[in-house]
Amino acid sequence: MASEVVLITGASSGFGKACAEHLGRLGYRVYGTSRRAAFPAPGAGGSFPAMIPMDVRDDASVCTAVDFVVEREGRLDVVVNNAGVGLAGAVEDTTPEEARELFETNFFGVLRVCRAVLPTLRRRGTGLIVNVSSIGGLVTIPFQGFYSASKFALESLTDALRMELKPFGVRVTLLEPGDFRTGFTERREFTADSRTNPAYRERCRTAVAVMEHDERNGADPEELAGLLAKVMAKPAPRPRYLAGMFVQKLAVAVKRVAPAAWFEKAIMAYYKIQPGGARSLAVDPAGEEEPR
Repeated sequence: MASEVVLITGASSGFGKACAEHLGRLGYRVYGTSRRAAFPAPGAGGSFPAMIPMDVRDDASVCTAVDFVVEREGRLDVVVNNAGVGLAGAVEDTTPEEARELFETNFFGVLRVCRAVLPTLRRRGTGLIVNVSSIGGLVTIPFQGFYSASKFALESLTDALRMELKPFGVRVTLLEPGDFRTGFTERREFTADSRTNPAYRERCRTAVAVMEHDERNGADPEELAGLLAKVMAKPAPRPRYLAGMFVQKLAVAVKRVAPAAWFEKAIMAYYKIQPGGARSLAVDPAGEEEPR
């Protein structure tokens, strides 16, 4: 139903922006969120998509934004948890603080939004929550392990949420995109130690270069927006929807049946970090870098 009210987090660029604009053209009353947006002035006209402020890392910010939409529209029909960040670096090169900051957006941000919208959706006995995960949550990406971990955690959270909400008529599904052409590439952050630790530095750069090539040559985010619109129109969406390049969707299928050791070698070869494929460095006790 094109007059439904839709809330999309992280809608200032990338997937979120493409989805907000696509649904707006279809007639949905779309509210996109961004940390830098401002609430419309009282009595202002309603052109869509409309941008409102929300920081998914902050409970009060999330609740204020959700309350604004519900009070203004009197309802909320679809919530798309899209806001996310990337972090590159070896596990050893990632501090607990850096990992926690990533999870605050990619995982706990989704939890905050769900907690804020669910009382409204449950009372109405209808609604749809779409969590944007990643193929990287199904196939672990080396040197982007904490991003993969956050999306893997989101997969489980979404499955639990789906089962818990069935009695209330609230549907829950996952979009699992691969590499698309978005601003994610330019916004990817690196752990502080990843730029200086010689043990991983070269292999990390090599793996990230492959990621960036795939992202810059990926599909148009408009394709994901079209998929979202189709999912929203379904009375009973599937639990998850893969989207993106064929080879990446194929990797998900292969992982289910291939021996784990073989699949791991294939992933390392793909990202050009297999043993012997790149010069790796170790640091001896005296502090000298030694090739190995």
